[in-house]
Amino acid sequence: MIVSKPDEKGTMHILISNDDGLDATGIRHLAEQIGEQADRVTIIAPDRDRSGASNSLTLDRPIRVEKRRDDVFKVFGTPTDCVHIGITGLLGEEPDMVISGVNAGANMGDDVLYSGTVAAAMEGRFLGSPAMAVSLAYDYEKSRPTHYDTAARAARMLMNRLVEEPLPADTILNVNVPDLPWDEIKGFETTRLGHRHRSEDVIPLEDPRGRQFYWIGAPGGEEDNGPGTDFNAIRRGYVSVTPIHVDLTRYQALDPVGQWVQNIRIDEDAA
Repeated sequence: MIVSKPDEKGTMHILISNDDGLDATGIRHLAEQIGEQADRVTIIAPDRDRSGASNSLTLDRPIRVEKRRDDVFKVFGTPTDCVHIGITGLLGEEPDMVISGVNAGANMGDDVLYSGTVAAAMEGRFLGSPAMAVSLAYDYEKSRPTHYDTAARAARMLMNRLVEEPLPADTILNVNVPDLPWDEIKGFETTRLGHRHRSEDVIPLEDPRGRQFYWIGAPGGEEDNGPGTDFNAIRRGYVSVTPIHVDLTRYQALDPVGQWVQNIRIDEDAA
């Protein structure tokens, strides 16, 4: 199945979200760049930083939505909530594309399992829209994110390419952009997800009343970061474009696991 292009009149409506919150710097840069090409840009983003929210939906309470101005909405929920509410009710129409970002920090390798940025794009794909997640890869131990304009420009170019030549509808683009001025970007490179070492241990602390609490430890360092990976492309100054999808079935294991399961007999469990 191939995703559709904007309608015959040439109008293009883009839904933008993120996980850093409505007031984050990255989403403002993204909206400005996408607005140069799209006829309509709607921003639906969380009320605060929801990094690490993954694909969570809020199911245990109502979700409040606050309209900031025309086509700008603050959602008191997760990134997935934002896109879900937008497409299934708030917008009144399906957007031509969902773009999530620009995230302050990379979403490479195992990061995609936790990323709210990637999750917002996934929800768009679930609901029928072409989607991409865009992140600015910077060294958080040495600097602060700077070149959001570079990442937003890369997103605009990829959006235009998707309009010209759509990809299969089950494809999500996970885009990571080096934190460099545009004239220092080497180009675009298709990559696979790399892999990190195990995360650092949690950090136990005690509050003034003697009760223990924990901070989640830092992500593990790069382990699989060789040629062809997203880590490698970023290190060499390329925009990393990784096609991902949400069908987690390991098709190569279907036959071996099928034979393995066949050896389980119902009458063996004599509880």
